[in-house]
Amino acid sequence: MWQARVFTLYPEIFPGPLSKGLYGKALSKNLWNLNVVNIRDAAEDKHKTVDDTPYGGGSGMLLKADVIAKSLDQNKTEGEKILYLSPKGKKFDQSYAKKLVNEKSLSIICGHFEGVDERVLATRNIEEISIGDYILSGGETAAFVIIDSILRLLPGVLGNDNSKTEETFENGLLEYPQYTKPQIWEEKAVPDVLLSGDHSKIKHWRLSQSEAITRRQRPDLWKKYLNKKNEKH
Repeated sequence: MWQARVFTLYPEIFPGPLSKGLYGKALSKNLWNLNVVNIRDAAEDKHKTVDDTPYGGGSGMLLKADVIAKSLDQNKTEGEKILYLSPKGKKFDQSYAKKLVNEKSLSIICGHFEGVDERVLATRNIEEISIGDYILSGGETAAFVIIDSILRLLPGVLGNDNSKTEETFENGLLEYPQYTKPQIWEEKAVPDVLLSGDHSKIKHWRLSQSEAITRRQRPDLWKKYLNKKNEKH
C-alpha cells in the first residue's frame, strides 16, 4: 500500500478532495493511505512557535529547523523520501511522478512564510520540489497536486488503466482534441475521421493533432519530442 505523509501547519485541510471520487474509493479499499502530521505539535514553547525572523535581515519569517527536524524524526519512516515544496525547487513533472509511485511511502513538507531554515534541508536529506514558476501562499495546494498525480498511476485506482497511456505528457506530447455526443452541436460537427471506424486513420489523426497542438502551445516540449524522435532514427 502506497502511503503519503504530509507535514503541515493546517492539518484540517486534508484529505480534502483526495477523499472524493476514485481516490476516496481507493482510500477506503486500502490502495493508499494518508498520514497528516501537524508541524506545530513539535514546537516546545508554550506558544507553539514554529517560525522566526531570518538572520541577516529581510522580510517575512522562516520555519524553524529544530521544529521541522523534530516533527520529521518523530513521524517519518526510515529511508523515506522527503520532499519540501518550494518555488526554488526542481520542477515536478510527469516523469518524476512515475518515479515517486515506486516509493512505498513519501513525506511532503508544506512550506509557509518565506521558507525554511536551510540547515534542516541539508541534515535531513530533503529534496526541494516546485510545481511551477509561480508563488502560492502555502504548500498544501502543491501537495494535493503531487499526491493526485501519483495516485492516478497506482494500480487499481483508475477505472481504466489504459487511459493513463493516452494522456498528455505520456508520449511527450499534449493530448489530442476529444469529442462526444451530440455529433453536431451549434453547427459544429465531430471530425469525420473519428466516425470512420478506421482505427489506423484515427490513430494517425490523433498523433498529428497532438503534434500540432504541442508545437503551437508548448515549443519547449516540442523540441524535446523532436530530439527524442531523432535519437530513435
